Amino acid sequence: LFRSRTVSSPKKRKVPIMTQYEAITPDILDELKAISGHRVIVGEEINPDYTHDDMPIYGLAMPEVTIDVTSTEEVSAIMKVCARHHIPVTVRGAGTGLVGGCTPVQGGVVLCTMRMNKILGYDEENMNVRVEAGVLLADLAKDAESRGFFYPPDPGEKFATLGGNVSTNAGGMRAVKYGTTRDYVEAMTVVLPSGEIMHVGAPVSKSSSGYSLLHLMIGSEGTLGIITELTLKLIAPPACHCSLIVPFENLADAIGSVPEIKHSNLKPQALEFFEKEMLETTEAYMGTSVFPKVVEGTEVGAYLLITLDADHNDELDRLVEQAAEMLLEKGALDVLVADVPMYLEKTWAARSSFLEGIESIYNLIDECDVVVPVSKIPDFTLYIREIAEGFSFDIRMFGHAGDGNIHVYACKKGAREDILPFKEETERFMHALYAKASELGGQISGEHGIGLGKRAYLAENLGPLPIALMQGIKLVFDPDLILNRSEERRVG
Repeated sequence: LFRSRTVSSPKKRKVPIMTQYEAITPDILDELKAISGHRVIVGEEINPDYTHDDMPIYGLAMPEVTIDVTSTEEVSAIMKVCARHHIPVTVRGAGTGLVGGCTPVQGGVVLCTMRMNKILGYDEENMNVRVEAGVLLADLAKDAESRGFFYPPDPGEKFATLGGNVSTNAGGMRAVKYGTTRDYVEAMTVVLPSGEIMHVGAPVSKSSSGYSLLHLMIGSEGTLGIITELTLKLIAPPACHCSLIVPFENLADAIGSVPEIKHSNLKPQALEFFEKEMLETTEAYMGTSVFPKVVEGTEVGAYLLITLDADHNDELDRLVEQAAEMLLEKGALDVLVADVPMYLEKTWAARSSFLEGIESIYNLIDECDVVVPVSKIPDFTLYIREIAEGFSFDIRMFGHAGDGNIHVYACKKGAREDILPFKEETERFMHALYAKASELGGQISGEHGIGLGKRAYLAENLGPLPIALMQGIKLVFDPDLILNRSEERRVG
């Protein structure tokens, strides 16, 4: 067993490069069954979904055991067994991640939190809600709305778990106005790799009480501890809202209008961009057409999709007029207002189905979600188009124009034997994209995280010192390196 106990400076810190784990023996299996009973699944009974997330291109790996856990105490007991026997553990929620973060490359045990799906209670005076980590985002959003509350985080995958959202600091379409998941987490219960239970944060509006372990856990992708319970902030919902469909002749003009929108005090709830190719893909998948393709004889090349909200209709009308006038001056071909519920639903259903549309056509897919300064979006998208001709796959691109988060998909139709050459080609493409994002002052992930698929790019983006500090933090929480480890496969 290789461990580090050094306390030298980060530049000299020695980090383990190899760790031997124990296999799960019949005796260890009996210990786990004593805790979780029939929910301990082994062998051919293991659900194959537990070998990957929504991006299986980053690899498939079969665990030795899976357990659908039901409580904090159960997770604690399981982790004590695994810590004692040095068994690797991978945590997953709904498995909707896009970076291979829940792929159990070390084998061992997969803990799934999907059965921890209770909304535990609302504190209406302090405007927060306690939930278990397996509650789905869509379920909380609907339940909170029925009680007159608004939970703003709005990632594209509505059937992800809240624990997964917090673990990746999920962003989404409303982040431009309301912030990311991080901004709504007040407290949490965490099971550490040792099995100890830790409560961090508090249902308060601010804190200067030492290092923020709460915020260290947010976005840590299950590498430091297992989130089992959350206290989330709620706000009052806006009284009214509408969406604007804004076609442009080209993407450069569309993105070029974004800085002025942000400086105008319109405070859009959502500010999305996408090209016509992406729209054509998703509309073919949905079998419906909502967005205009030609405006007064000019072919549309790109779109902005903007949501505005307000406290009353007169204010909303004023914002719409202001936005329309500004957008037309910036080159918009038209400004269409979607304020009827059915039209709103169809409009955003098309935007929310981009990934499904891609998957309906292509079976070889790789993706990134780089984030760059908003003013650099045109430079980055132009660069993508410049280098695209050197690759054999199609590119589909869209993103959150309001915060500079750009989703780029490399897509191809192919057979099983085409996977390896496709991955080799996309690696060259991704290296170029991430290098350009770094050059423009950006980072390699805005909301999907690093997982298994993006580790090498993270090291290149951040450099050795930040990586060494992160590795040091990992060792403090998980000195035996048993939790959500993806560095290399098990060697013993």
